[in-house]
Amino acid sequence: MDENTAFPGASDESKAEYILSNVAEVVERILTFVPTKSLLKMTCVCKLWRNCARRVLRVQQNMTWVSASGPSNCDGHALCPKLADEVENIYILPKTVLVMVDSETFNGQDCCYKQKKARKSHHGPDSIEELNGLFPKGCDIMGVATPGIVLTPTGSHSGAPKEFQEGEAGYAIMFPRMEGVDIRPFHFCKNTISEANLVEAGLVNNTDLRVVLLFGYDAFKPGAARFLNQVLEPLARSKVLIAGGHVENVFSPKRKCCDRGSYGVVGLTLSGPKIQGASVLLEQDVSSAKAAEAIIQRLKAANLPERNTLGFMFACVGRGHNYYNNQRNVEADTFRKVFPNIPLFGFFGNGEIGCDRIVKEDYNLCDMDSDGLQHGYTTVMTLVHLG
Repeated sequence: MDENTAFPGASDESKAEYILSNVAEVVERILTFVPTKSLLKMTCVCKLWRNCARRVLRVQQNMTWVSASGPSNCDGHALCPKLADEVENIYILPKTVLVMVDSETFNGQDCCYKQKKARKSHHGPDSIEELNGLFPKGCDIMGVATPGIVLTPTGSHSGAPKEFQEGEAGYAIMFPRMEGVDIRPFHFCKNTISEANLVEAGLVNNTDLRVVLLFGYDAFKPGAARFLNQVLEPLARSKVLIAGGHVENVFSPKRKCCDRGSYGVVGLTLSGPKIQGASVLLEQDVSSAKAAEAIIQRLKAANLPERNTLGFMFACVGRGHNYYNNQRNVEADTFRKVFPNIPLFGFFGNGEIGCDRIVKEDYNLCDMDSDGLQHGYTTVMTLVHLG
C-alpha cells in the first residue's frame, strides 16, 4: 500500500501530522536526534511523545563530559560558561556529576570546608551556585578543588589529555542512570563516621561494590589519618578497587554536619555486576617516560573493554614536569600512547590513594592494608569500565 492509498486525498502536511501523532517508531527515531533539555520539553506535547521520550532517555546510557581551561573571559571559572553552553546539547539526563576544578582560581568560600585563600578571589559562591543550577533537581553533584587538573578536551574520546599544574582548568563528568550500574556519592566527617553510616553508604557489606573513588580534605590535621583509616581499612580487606587522593576542598554538595576546617572524605561508590576496574601505582622511582610506560602497560594486561571506559590519574603535586626534568604532560601522553581511545581525567593533589589492583569477574587482585593504600610523590593510574 503506497502513501496515496493510505491517505487518500490528504495533503502532505496532514500526512506528516498523522504520522507524528500516531506512529511511535517514527517519533522515537526523530527524538534520538534531540538534545536532552529539548527532549524533556517535548514530553508535554502529548502522551505518545512523552512515552517515546522516556524510552529514548532510558537507552542513552553513555557518560559524557565537558572540560575547559582558562583564562576565562567572564567573572566565573572557565568551566562555568562552557558547561552552561554544552549542557544544552548533551544527549543524556545526568544522574551523577563529578566536577573537578583548580583550587587556585576557584574560591569556594561558602562551602562548609575550610580552604586556603585563593590568590584570585573573584570566583566562588556565584560559580558554585551557577554549577549547581545547570543540572536537574535530584542530580547528585560532587565538586572538589585541587592544586592541578588532568583533563581530556570536550567531545572526543581520542583527544589528547592535558596536565594543568597551574592555571585555570576544570571538567565535569556526567553519568546518566545506567542499567546494572549504581553510582552513589558519600561524605563522612568526624561527626558522621560510624559503622552504620558506612553500611548505608554502600562502603561496607555491599557485595555489588566494585570501585570507590575517594577524596580526602584537610588530611594533615591532627586526627585526620586515624579518621581516614576508619574508611580505608574495610575497603582494603574487600574485593574493591580504591583510587583517589587528597584535595584542597570540597564545594558541592553543601554540608552542615562538620565544623569549618574539619577533616573528612567524600567520594563515589560504583556498584554493579557490569563494572570492572584496574589500577597501577607509579612509585617514586618512576621518573622517566619509558619507566612510566612500562607501568601503564600493566593496565593494558588487565584486558578491560575500552568502550564506555574512563581513565583516572591521581598524581602528587610534586610530580608532573618537576619530576620529569621539565618535560610536560609525560604521564598523560604516556597513557594516551597506551590507550588512545580512552579519555583521561584526574588531578594533582596532596597525597595519593590506591594500589596495583584488578577487579574483574574472577577478582584477580592484590591484598593490601590501609597503610599500603596511601602514598606521596606517586601517581595512581586507574581504568573504570562502566559496562
